[in-house]
Amino acid sequence: MTTFTFAPATRETAKARIALQGPGGSGKTKTALRMAERLADGGAIGVVDTERGSAKKYAIVPGRPDLGGHEFGHMPMAFCSPENMIAAVRAAEEARIDVLIVDSWSHFWAGKGGLLARVEEESKKSTNRGGKFTAWAPVNDLEQDMLDALLNFPGHVIVTMRTKNDYSMEGKTVTKVGVKTVQRDGAEYEFDVVIDMIEGTGTVTKTRYEPLYNASVHHPGEDFAEVILEQLGQGVDPVQAIVDELTAEGLTYERALELYGQADARRLLGVDLLHPKTGGPSKLGDVIKEYGQAVKPTAAPAPTAASGGEEYTGPTAHSMADAEASAPAVRRTAPPAAEPDPGPVPVSAPQMRMMHACFSKVGLGAKEDRAKRLHATALIIGRPIGSANELTFDEAKTLLDTLTAFGDRETPVADFDEMVWGLEDDAARLRAEASQADAA
Repeated sequence: MTTFTFAPATRETAKARIALQGPGGSGKTKTALRMAERLADGGAIGVVDTERGSAKKYAIVPGRPDLGGHEFGHMPMAFCSPENMIAAVRAAEEARIDVLIVDSWSHFWAGKGGLLARVEEESKKSTNRGGKFTAWAPVNDLEQDMLDALLNFPGHVIVTMRTKNDYSMEGKTVTKVGVKTVQRDGAEYEFDVVIDMIEGTGTVTKTRYEPLYNASVHHPGEDFAEVILEQLGQGVDPVQAIVDELTAEGLTYERALELYGQADARRLLGVDLLHPKTGGPSKLGDVIKEYGQAVKPTAAPAPTAASGGEEYTGPTAHSMADAEASAPAVRRTAPPAAEPDPGPVPVSAPQMRMMHACFSKVGLGAKEDRAKRLHATALIIGRPIGSANELTFDEAKTLLDTLTAFGDRETPVADFDEMVWGLEDDAARLRAEASQADAA
């Protein structure tokens, strides 16, 4: 059974996750490069360029320092599939890129090979019998894999996103209601700082850092990035926090395994550091393995044949991922006891962040609509809940697939309401049938 516990919350140092959004010509690419130079602090900058090589217009010209320009690695990308984005992130990691710029993130939604194109492709497969409604299921999984790869990149990340005018129609009157980002609704929730660019002026519209609230800067660049760096640096270094635990008294083998898992999940195993004992260059993953092996329980002595049909083995661990398998194992003639079921996987944080945006598209995004959201959710997943936190991962996936399918329709609110009414009718019919069966 999975045990859930609370630990004191501690702010950690982090890497920047920045989104620049605006129409063409608003200065997104230039701003991204200027900010990246300060964030990189002399390190390498990489640009995934989906805009037909437009980023190279800001590159340096050999032998012409008077022309200015920025030094960066350039990766052109015409087919903007999730798989290509994941591969690009891996390449950036291997190249030790300090700041990764994706220009433009919008193409991975609405460009060639993007998520919308993938849904269209899935809906036409002979194995798909639900049209775009069911085609979203595998695509949502791909999108999550892509987001995980990008947001877990060990360096800073800056993405640019296009915007377009958004209109509403009331009767025969068309009214401009603002701008709409060319990406999935709620995409901005994945980033720590979102900056709207208009004619070279950047305005912070979303941030987790108080000094940046509602900040507006003409041609934001190095100075603006300096403010972000200052905020990112206020906290505990996650690598140092792991090292401190390893070197503290009372370290257990089980805790070393947990620390290795945490570092692996956060892609910190390959981080360079000085060895706590020798002071020599090392990798965090190697240090954790060394300290874990030092406190690993010694194997019990092998029993004699007369003690019963048990044979003890103790293979050597080559990584912390293998370490549990290297603890003394017992082979018995009787089948091993089944491991307890850890229970369903709970709803994830990215799923929770997407829910509000998806509910907004079907008319249930207001605060006072909470009861309606819970009612609709209960009908969709087939059980009552008191809070979205009670959802399992699979239930949340079903809910998001449904909301996304209706949110992309021409009349999302009306169609979603009709679907909910239909589910209510089905539920009422099933209750009536159950009552009749009980009475009989």
